[in-house]
Amino acid sequence: DVVPQALLDQYLSMTDPSRAQTVDTEIAKHCAYSLPGVALTLGRQNWHCLKDTYETLASDMQWKVRRTLAFSIHELAVILGDQLTAGDLVPVFNGFLKDLDEVRIGVLKHLHDFLKLLHLDKRREYLYQLQEFLVTDNSRNWRFRAELAEQLILLLDLYSARDIYDYLRPIAFNLCADKVSSVRWISYKLVSEMVKKLYMAPTSTFVVDLMNELVEKFCRCCKWSGRQTFVFICQTIIEDDCLPMDQFA
Repeated sequence: DVVPQALLDQYLSMTDPSRAQTVDTEIAKHCAYSLPGVALTLGRQNWHCLKDTYETLASDMQWKVRRTLAFSIHELAVILGDQLTAGDLVPVFNGFLKDLDEVRIGVLKHLHDFLKLLHLDKRREYLYQLQEFLVTDNSRNWRFRAELAEQLILLLDLYSARDIYDYLRPIAFNLCADKVSSVRWISYKLVSEMVKKLYMAPTSTFVVDLMNELVEKFCRCCKWSGRQTFVFICQTIIEDDCLPMDQFA
């Protein structure tokens, strides 16, 4: 009773492979693009009408179709709520994480938006997979790593001090030594935000260990670029007021 049944049937039939051959090769992509709007109109109580179509599109042979879904999966998660997201969207999301870079970038750009909707235990499972974003099909694809650094800054709010220290710190240090300066500049901001977050944690050991490692890894680095990185990180920590001055000294 939300939309005419004939209209819904017509929409669902857009994933039929014969349509793509006879009507329009782009038809599945248009279907994928409209899906969050259709889901919003039908409401989460009618998600069962769309579920099979969504799964068909998520495994479509054309990467453009999968990419379209990857860019909107966080919007669909808001529409469906946490239970349906955990049951029906998380498996699709996990599939996109292992897909081509063209598809993975859609997931990466809204990583924080999607993960913040999951329960804490489910969210922690992704800590182990974050470093996989450092590996791309094309090593010249630096924008991918820059986006990862941007997302990690947002993800600091979702994880505990121990998780940040154990999982996000190694990735941040890796990005600080990137060959591309744009990636490095975002990473300095990431490290300074990490210092701020760990300083505010109840246990002070994490921030002390992090600062010791910054000195060891960058300040005492045998390459000038490493020592320069240390200076830039110090600059960002001061500019963003991440530490009290006595602690910084």
